[in-house]
Amino acid sequence: MKFLFDNESFSFETLRAAGFANYGGADLGEIITTAQKITEGDEASWHRAWKATAERVQAIGEQALADGHRVSAREAFLRASNYYRTAEFFLRENPATDPEVTLLSSRSHDAFATAAGLFDTPVKTVDIPYENTTLPGYLFLVDDSGAPRPTVVYTSGYDSTLEESYFAIAAAALRRGYNVLAFDGPGQGAALREQKLVFRPDWEAVTTPVIDYAVSRPEIADDKIILFGYSLGGYLVARSAAFEHRIAALILDDGIHDFHAAFDRMLPPALTQWIDEERDDVAVPVLTMLTGASTQVRWALRNGVWAMGAESFADLVRKTRAYTLSGITDKITAPTLIMDAENDQFLKGQPHEVEKALTNASATLVTLTEAEGAGEHCHMGAMGRAHQTMFDWLDSTLPATV
Repeated sequence: MKFLFDNESFSFETLRAAGFANYGGADLGEIITTAQKITEGDEASWHRAWKATAERVQAIGEQALADGHRVSAREAFLRASNYYRTAEFFLRENPATDPEVTLLSSRSHDAFATAAGLFDTPVKTVDIPYENTTLPGYLFLVDDSGAPRPTVVYTSGYDSTLEESYFAIAAAALRRGYNVLAFDGPGQGAALREQKLVFRPDWEAVTTPVIDYAVSRPEIADDKIILFGYSLGGYLVARSAAFEHRIAALILDDGIHDFHAAFDRMLPPALTQWIDEERDDVAVPVLTMLTGASTQVRWALRNGVWAMGAESFADLVRKTRAYTLSGITDKITAPTLIMDAENDQFLKGQPHEVEKALTNASATLVTLTEAEGAGEHCHMGAMGRAHQTMFDWLDSTLPATV
């Protein structure tokens, strides 16, 4: 689906930002007028335009808040948070040391935190114990009754953030009576940017402490915990479910059996062979050359080196081989909804591989199509349709599992 840009990455990321309009994260006019200021494929103009829009909308929120207009302020800060995240997206040349990455990430976080403080439903900032530190999170509650409710535990992906969780799942869940516990894990959001924690393939080491925390909260029904994985999170939570069985259901948005397949699709076979043979003297120069020719390749490799703690582009590609469900899917027993996007440009076919591999779990595969506007990765631009599918399945599935 081409949306405002011919450049595939610019098109997808603009659609992603616009799709959050369902839950107050964007205004279509703001999306269009910002896109008009961006030169096709020019990451510098992308950064400038989205930052300017974010600053303008944040100023609206600050004025509304000063004037006592609570709803207007909340709506503006939600949009500003999304636009700051979008402005930061392509800044991946030196993300670990780039002050602009720190600035925009902080502004996205702060704008969302301000908005969350103005919600009509409670939002609690939480710190989840993990190894020798804590992971930052939000607990979105349906109400302040303290009654235990079914709760979705959100795990984000290769580039998403804690703040994005509201648009990706929490807003839809709250409307349907589900709490949401969202967090930044290693390689994600503030855990990466502030704590320097990088991804790990054995995600059960992350999920188990999160579930430990969840069952300690009186607002969370410990027999009605649902794991939800967003983008790469679809692999991470499926991997976790093979070892962590205190969950009532599993939602993969979308299903990923082998994350390395995304790089196989992106790179020539001969290059992949050189990488596997550790011929980095020839592989790294070719990978570097490819980053100059493709926005998607450039971003994926640069982001991955940072988020996975890789030493080089070639080292990153090798690291992704560990992100596979091979050999463990028979241990997954929770009822599982596998979402599939018809035209997923990153991981097409992976949801079907997950379905075939789940031999001991009740698995439901749902393909959402381009014809209904839901064929993009994670069904960007069709959040309402995706959430209707997820929660209708969950409403039907959960009572039978508890």
